[in-house]
Order: sequence, then C-alpha cells, then structure tokens
Amino acid sequence: MENYFNKSIHKLETTILELESDADCSIQKIETIIKLIVQNLSDLKEYVLKKGFKNIAEEIHFFKHQKPAIVSKLIFYNTIYKIETKKPYGAKQIKKFLNEELNRLKKFFDNNLEFYKYYRTNNTFIDDKLFIRGKYDIKLSLDTFYFEVDHRFLRLIITLRKYIIYNISTLF
Repeated sequence: MENYFNKSIHKLETTILELESDADCSIQKIETIIKLIVQNLSDLKEYVLKKGFKNIAEEIHFFKHQKPAIVSKLIFYNTIYKIETKKPYGAKQIKKFLNEELNRLKKFFDNNLEFYKYYRTNNTFIDDKLFIRGKYDIKLSLDTFYFEVDHRFLRLIITLRKYIIYNISTLF
C-alpha cells in the first residue's frame, strides 16, 4: 500500500506543480487539476478495494494520513474554483464576498475544533472509531462534513485564508 500510495501522490503533486507553474491561474486550469485529483482518488479507491489492508494499523494509517493528503487537495481546489466562479464584479462587492468566505471558513474550523485538536496533537485513543470503516460512533458528535472530507483541513483553511486575504489586498 505504502509504495503504491507514494508513487500515486508523487505523480499527482508533480502534475499539479507543472500546471501551477504557468502564471495563468484560469478556471479551466483549476478544473483540470480537480479532474486529475478525482481520477487519482478513484484509482486509489479501486486499488484499496482490490488489495485491501494488511491489518488494522494499515487501515488507520491510510484513512488518517494518506487519503487526506489527496482529499485535502480536492477540497482546496474545489473551494478556489467555487470562489472564482462566484466572485462578483466590483472591488467593494468582491471584498464583501471574500470576507464572507473567510467567515465561513472560520465558522467551519470553530465547529470542528475538538477534532482538529485531537488530530494535530497526534492522539490515537479513538482512531479505531474515526479511521476504520464501519466503526463510527454517533456519540462522538462530529460534524457531518467529517464523513466526506479530509482530516487535515486546518492547513487547507489557513491556505484558503491566505488566498482570500491576498485577493482582498489586491483590490486596493
């Protein structure tokens, strides 16, 4: 699993870097990157379903560290895509829109703070409930977004925040 994943993520990151090296950051380029990431996730899912995991530790490692490394890219580029395609015209309207996006990111982070604290402090005491398929415990009260996305979302929020702030600063 480790070898397949490392080759897969390396190829994906190299391709993304090549696409990003072009100064033009068009919506079409972001769409291309999103398609690459979705294909990568699809290939990874197929591999996991075909090969399975050697043991529980490998499954936890995959869902806690490896899959989020790819899903975080999908969330990031999809969020940038949504921002760019929804962004209004006019400096005042753009600034208001981007500030609303910042507030939305902060609210998401605040709502999931306990999970981020668990993850970022490298705790493991409930990994068996969080990162093994079919073992979710409803008593954990995680946001429903937990089931869909990356568990390293904090870095993503910081990066998106920088992106939005940069866009606001270029308005004036």
